[in-house]
Amino acid sequence: MVIFFFLQPFALGNPQVPCYFIFGDSQDDNGNNNDLNTTAKANYPPYGIDFPEGPTGRFTNGRNHADFIAELLGFAGYMPPFANIKGQDITEGVNYASAASGILDQTGRQLGDIVSLNQQLQNHRRVTSQLVRLIGNEAATKEYLAKCLYTFAIGSNDYIDSYLLPECYAASRLCTPRQFARMLIKEYSQQLRKLYRLGARKIAIFGLGFLGCVPGLLSIDGTCVDSLNSEVQLFNEELKPLVDELNAELSSAHFIYVNVTAITLSTMPAEITIDKAPCCNVSTTVSAGQCIPGQIPCSNRNEYYFWDDFHPSEIVYEASSRLAYSALSSLLNAYPFGIGSLGDTDSRDKLEIQ
Repeated sequence: MVIFFFLQPFALGNPQVPCYFIFGDSQDDNGNNNDLNTTAKANYPPYGIDFPEGPTGRFTNGRNHADFIAELLGFAGYMPPFANIKGQDITEGVNYASAASGILDQTGRQLGDIVSLNQQLQNHRRVTSQLVRLIGNEAATKEYLAKCLYTFAIGSNDYIDSYLLPECYAASRLCTPRQFARMLIKEYSQQLRKLYRLGARKIAIFGLGFLGCVPGLLSIDGTCVDSLNSEVQLFNEELKPLVDELNAELSSAHFIYVNVTAITLSTMPAEITIDKAPCCNVSTTVSAGQCIPGQIPCSNRNEYYFWDDFHPSEIVYEASSRLAYSALSSLLNAYPFGIGSLGDTDSRDKLEIQ
């Protein structure tokens, strides 16, 4: 049995890294889609019902995955969404994640405007240029960025909103599941190398979970779709070799792979009794699978694994983030070690702005 000691917001001391940059999709989006012309947004109640600021764009009832990682790293606040950054907000990090986005540029486009991973990397290039101007020295900026943590949690939508939609995209008609997984990995590898060239050295890559078991994709009889889980696992199986390849080829690189499927199997907090239905009432029309605006969700939220048809509740994000962070879980949940091992006491130096 796994025992969890839940965090109070910002309970830790000095940050273990000077900054934290987040790339991904709705698992980590904290407002980047709010002002975009898209149905993939969560800036309305009941989203955020347990978050101090209310609805912010997070696709859950409270804190999301990126928030808990920031807390575990010891930051005194959450990383601002790229859409809202200003001034020196960028010195401690930025959240670029965009709901419905994917590794492939076309992923999620049928939902409207989203920020693909390639676009997120372009946004990060803009931020690094701003940091050079703030710090006043390119070499010092690169040294600073090398101490930061970078996380990637993306790829689910390349299946949900691309491969599984043959009427919108040709990928599933033209590629076998293994060919599609390898196509994603090839593109992903190029994107991660691009980030490395921008100065990143400490990078955590999250695998995909059991997509066939989320409420919005269950079979008609309410059971998991094993074929989808098997297809997604083909992608996950390529991530560990990718991490080995990047660590071997890129000087001073520290890439890690977070095994989300293994974590999922061991992150069922004792309180949870409902794992195949969402806590909130979900739409079946335009924003299918998302909470219906303004409707009251379940009151026993800690008993639900899922908040809506696709996203976990806060209690699940908290438990899974702790396992991804902990170096003690390295043999099963993270390879070659947990996110916490990427922290460095020497990286707590104060940034000098000129």
